[in-house]
Amino acid sequence: MRIERFETWWVQRGENFFDEKHRGRSKMDWDVVVIKLTADNGAEGIATAMAARSARVTESYLEDNIAPVVLGRSAYEREAIWQELWNIDRNLTFFPVYLPGPVDVALWDMAAKEAGLPLYKYLGAYRNQLPVYASGLFHDGPEEYVEEALRYREQGIRCYKAHPSGIWREDIAVHTALRDGVGTTMDLMTDPVGEYTLGDAIRVGRNLEDLGYLWFEEPFRDFEINKYTELCSALDIPILATETSRGCHWGAAQSILNRATDLVRADVSWKWGVTGTLKIAHLAESFGMNCEMHTTTMNYMDIATLHVACAVRNSEWFEYFVPEDNFRLPMQGNLPIQNGIITVPDRPGVGVELDWELIQRKCVSYKDLRA
Repeated sequence: MRIERFETWWVQRGENFFDEKHRGRSKMDWDVVVIKLTADNGAEGIATAMAARSARVTESYLEDNIAPVVLGRSAYEREAIWQELWNIDRNLTFFPVYLPGPVDVALWDMAAKEAGLPLYKYLGAYRNQLPVYASGLFHDGPEEYVEEALRYREQGIRCYKAHPSGIWREDIAVHTALRDGVGTTMDLMTDPVGEYTLGDAIRVGRNLEDLGYLWFEEPFRDFEINKYTELCSALDIPILATETSRGCHWGAAQSILNRATDLVRADVSWKWGVTGTLKIAHLAESFGMNCEMHTTTMNYMDIATLHVACAVRNSEWFEYFVPEDNFRLPMQGNLPIQNGIITVPDRPGVGVELDWELIQRKCVSYKDLRA
């Protein structure tokens, strides 16, 4: 299967889902770029790429730096393509963390479809389901977090993760209100998105231990490895890091080597595709650690991540970014969740469809590159 065609559609959403603090002064339209690769035998591979801040950036990297590496190559040369893109990254490209992973997903989707297998079986199935946790956005106060957690508990979901403000006193109030609000009927996690000093993190972490939270995620930026090492030493609650770290499995290895995390993070968008996510999961397994999969903020790519999670043993949860309506575009239908469990699609490839009528209607820019 020689890749002959590389198409992209910039799909405009024009909505912002973050509060003013996390958005900053630049626009944040949450657009996506759809990618379709077509081989000489007609086989197709599909993926979506993040374009939340600037679709022009995503589109340009795909057209100028990534498509030339893929066009004319066999779809089965995934590792060679992946390694060449890393070489290009170092030599004055410096891809955003959310590229080039989607193109790797499209290559795997194409190959699994050609084999007539769902992606997780093509990779080597371990299971076909995972429990989900509802992962909410930023809210104004503790009551809104509790209301959201209870709303998803009513849908059969028994685990909830908060994204609090990053101000430690306010966050402790959120964490306490959540435990009081749901009692022992739900597991809880928290992710303050990297805003604490070491002292703040220790205070919050000890409170989380008292409240019985499952994990404490991203209290610092991922490059603050020494702070993570000290925090992991000071606390018993598992610390989850490496969500945004550069360097794929090489970057995650530095956190593991320095005892700077208890759990690692990966997804097929931010960690260089199926290939990169598998490398991180297998690395973590060799150290007796879980690789907990991160949302891509795009339902189609979250399904691709789910396939990887169902092809490894050391991943326990699926992150369900809510409300789902915000993150469905451009996938057709909802995520296959029932009673708090998500089941991986059993159709060939990624196994879900995009809404092509919507894509055409919302398309701002279309590129059609040929070998």
